[in-house]
Amino acid sequence: MNSSENFDPTAIERPDPALFRYYLWISLLTGPLTPLVLMPLWFRYLTLRYKFDESGVSMRWGILFRKEVYLTYRRIQDIHLTRNLLQRWMGLAKISLQTASGNSQAEMAVEGVLQADELRDYLYSRMRGAKSEPIAQPTGAVTLVDAAGQDVAATANEQSSGQAANDRATRALEEIRDALQRLVSAQRSSGGAP
Repeated sequence: MNSSENFDPTAIERPDPALFRYYLWISLLTGPLTPLVLMPLWFRYLTLRYKFDESGVSMRWGILFRKEVYLTYRRIQDIHLTRNLLQRWMGLAKISLQTASGNSQAEMAVEGVLQADELRDYLYSRMRGAKSEPIAQPTGAVTLVDAAGQDVAATANEQSSGQAANDRATRALEEIRDALQRLVSAQRSSGGAP
């Protein structure tokens, strides 16, 4: 029985005390600026809270300016686990969660977790599981029919959702192309400028 079988992410609510020791080392490396760097890191460590539930992960911190980030597993696009030399020595890592928001920075960075590999694997499995779940259709939904008279929802159920979207886009572009060709040929036949 390995440690990943015993791993329970819902038990993670606070960062490990090793994170404060890491913050202390980082601030000491700044030399005379240590007090200025350590104070915000200390407040961050004191107020940092995590919550992993069935639908997503939340993180909150701050004293004067409280910040809370909640990501559903469905929104997570990519997960990065990074460790610098000091973090490896202390058994820590940073897990960066990115969404498709267009921002180059991570939407959330989970720090202070000693079982970072297990947490990353858990998040990957939840992320993939959320993406493979079908989106619930509301009752009494309107049926969409494309130009060929086919039920778009039925077509989407027959194919993967990505392929169905590509097929619909291709059909729409072909219809636009055909309409433009008819318009140009009508202008040419009526003697108008091309």
